[in-house]
Amino acid sequence: MKKIFAILLLVCFTAFCQAQDPTVKGLKDEAAKTINKDPKDTTHKTWKLGGLFNLNINQGTLSNWSAGGDKFSFSLNAYLNVFAFYKKNKHSWDNSLDLAYGIVNTTSLGSRKASDRIDFLSKYGYSIAPKWSISTLFNLRTQFTNGYAYSKTASGADTSNIISKTFAPAYLLLSLGVDYKPTDNFSVFISPLTERWVIVGDSAIAPLYGVLPGKKSKNELGAFVTANYTAKLGANFVYKTRLDLFSNYKQKPQNIDVYWTNALTAKLTKYINFSFNLDMIYDDDTKNVNPAKGPAPQWLQLMGVGFAYNFKN
Repeated sequence: MKKIFAILLLVCFTAFCQAQDPTVKGLKDEAAKTINKDPKDTTHKTWKLGGLFNLNINQGTLSNWSAGGDKFSFSLNAYLNVFAFYKKNKHSWDNSLDLAYGIVNTTSLGSRKASDRIDFLSKYGYSIAPKWSISTLFNLRTQFTNGYAYSKTASGADTSNIISKTFAPAYLLLSLGVDYKPTDNFSVFISPLTERWVIVGDSAIAPLYGVLPGKKSKNELGAFVTANYTAKLGANFVYKTRLDLFSNYKQKPQNIDVYWTNALTAKLTKYINFSFNLDMIYDDDTKNVNPAKGPAPQWLQLMGVGFAYNFKN
């Protein structure tokens, strides 16, 4: 009897739900739509996505200009940074990709590369204490196109020698360590156990990057530290910096390899930004562009005003 009563009750409940006045149901649906989540509430968001695209273009032309100069000049610099950060419970996964490329063309010098970078970084962490995580890190740093060293012959003519190629050199790094993150805009990753590979597909230029003649790659074991910092300066200025330090246990560990990037951007209008970039690289195994000199810091500085677009989830 109880089973029959339960079945009848279920049938009546189903019929009642199906027989609801469509108007009442519609009012309920509309009422539900008015309950919106506060956009500032990101409690349930496990992914944070975003990025920045910058494009700076400059052009100049001279005709019968008494002060002198190139008849025509053109420069283009493009920069893209995208990121995807994951955070849930004790797990975190940070991914970032930096792409940069620039060219300069003048009447007297022709076309030359101004900037060229591919930099992908992925870091997984498992929290063991507030601000501290056990982490693994993977980094790929390389370039898009061929690079040249320019000089002049004894007769004064311009000449060039190829010193790098597409994905040559490529630096692959795999690291295990601890990550310290006291605030959202600052973190330091420290690893006493890091494997790094320097890959140069063309054996003719491989020795320029410390790879033995006849080889196309070399392996290094060492210690690695990377620090990332972002600061908002006033209402419109943002400064980002990253410093990587690597010591090779196998060879001259006291000679620290340095990779340091700096980017300052200022929002002038919704789609117009001022940008200033300064990069420095020092690697004791990389030959100087001037063969007569020993290893030295490599500097790259770019500045411009151009189109900018920010995108985020």
